[in-house]
Amino acid sequence: MTNAELQIKVKERLNKLASLDYDNFECWQIVEAFNKAQLEWFRRQINGTNIKQHGDGSSKMNYDDTQKMIKTISLTGTNYDDSFVSVPHPSDYLYYASLRVMAKNDCCPERNIIVYMVDKADLYVILRDENKKPSFEWGETVAIMTNNEFTIYTNGEFEITSVDFTYYRKPIPVSFAGCTDITTGAITPDVPCEFKDDIAEIIVDNAVAILAADIESFNQYSRANTAVQANT
Repeated sequence: MTNAELQIKVKERLNKLASLDYDNFECWQIVEAFNKAQLEWFRRQINGTNIKQHGDGSSKMNYDDTQKMIKTISLTGTNYDDSFVSVPHPSDYLYYASLRVMAKNDCCPERNIIVYMVDKADLYVILRDENKKPSFEWGETVAIMTNNEFTIYTNGEFEITSVDFTYYRKPIPVSFAGCTDITTGAITPDVPCEFKDDIAEIIVDNAVAILAADIESFNQYSRANTAVQANT
């Protein structure tokens, strides 16, 4: 969907184009609403808070809709006496998916270590539990995420050699050519929606619901919000 189509669809669903009643929308208002709608739509897909309670990878359609947002990178970091601390997450990080960790010790070659993400509150109980604490022999350990960094615990038994981090990235923000970015004052280039057309249509309805609520247009808000819920 081109940005020209996107703007026409938003205005058409707010009011008939012939009336020009809502033609006084600033371009940045449509951009802001659409980018907000992208994030809301994507969060619903990952959380599974839609009507069918589908979530991350729970159906073929859900996976097809979200797979382009999955990204895998190698994370560097530092090995300490009892843990490995990674560098901060990349700037486009949005949601955690998985970690693939390789490790070695003095007597054994490199091997894969299964990592279980745990709550900080449970960490020290787990580290003291003989059945749950990090073990190179069993190829298992635990990790926490704080300040956008991973701390992977080793219990001093092994050294982390590599970390592959799979995550969901942020959607690319849409921008319209010639529009002013209200945060920087710069004139923006044309950046179209990266999602396929059927998803873009849902995001348009979501953006219309946001704008309609802003201008207290109940009928348009109700129609757009119903369309979003029916197609999520």
